[in-house]
Amino acid sequence: MPELPDIVVYIEALEKRILGETLEAVRIVSPFLLRTTTPPVDGVIGKQVVRLSRVGKRICIGLENNLWLVLHLMIAGRLHWGRRGAEVSPRKNFAAFDFGTGTLLWSEAGSTKRASLHIIAGEVNLRALDPGGLEVLDCSLNDFTGVLVSTNHTLKRALTDPRLFSGIGNAYSDEILFEARLSPIAMTQKLTSDQIHRLFHAIRTTLPCWIQKLREQYGEKFPEKVTAFRDGMAVHGRYNQSCPVCNTKIRRIRYASNETNYCPSCQTQGRLLADRALSRLLKVDWPKSIEELELRAGKQK
Repeated sequence: MPELPDIVVYIEALEKRILGETLEAVRIVSPFLLRTTTPPVDGVIGKQVVRLSRVGKRICIGLENNLWLVLHLMIAGRLHWGRRGAEVSPRKNFAAFDFGTGTLLWSEAGSTKRASLHIIAGEVNLRALDPGGLEVLDCSLNDFTGVLVSTNHTLKRALTDPRLFSGIGNAYSDEILFEARLSPIAMTQKLTSDQIHRLFHAIRTTLPCWIQKLREQYGEKFPEKVTAFRDGMAVHGRYNQSCPVCNTKIRRIRYASNETNYCPSCQTQGRLLADRALSRLLKVDWPKSIEELELRAGKQK
């Protein structure tokens, strides 16, 4: 799922292309995409784009008369910029938004269609879509601490909960926790003040760093091939590869359709975290440390 850095760069690219432009047409291919009936789609046609903003992981296109197009890309949704009136494919595209400068195409890979479009009237209704998470790049350490310890969850769960923190997902939470040298399963209410400060600093370092990297990567081009797995990431998507700091093999915890990547040496004092997919099978045979894992690997050779 596109996260805060990706959404920021999407919005910046859209500002260059559609801010001040008139929405000429909306072509919705999938009947599952539009989640609202009032205002109607026809009500936004002919309106000028006056503002773009972000609500959590949603892209909000503000139009005249306080109307909003709210795009939630979910896991596999992506945006593309094409020539004016570009054709849409029933198999690839959900919708197209036509402007005088070109067409914004919206696609979603896979068979599970989760992306959503809301057409909203008024900022009060717009804010009703906000899960309420704290804006981590705009808050104070005290505010961050208060939200973090308000519930006793693992750090991974807390960082990715949109009701607690805005815009952080599976990928960048891995990078943030690596930067902070903290275990993804550390409990929020058991953290020391030093650990909380490190986490706060890691967020304020990691997210702006990736925003800048993405800006440099795309330049004046529209962001394409937006992915959760990027060259230069320290741990996310790098299972079994070497940690860039200590050379230890990156490990993972898998659950449902997600996985958490971490460095045992840098983040868990050498302890291997039980991976549900394997530990249920291995039970007591699950290795507890890097040394034990390496010893077993050696015996198997």
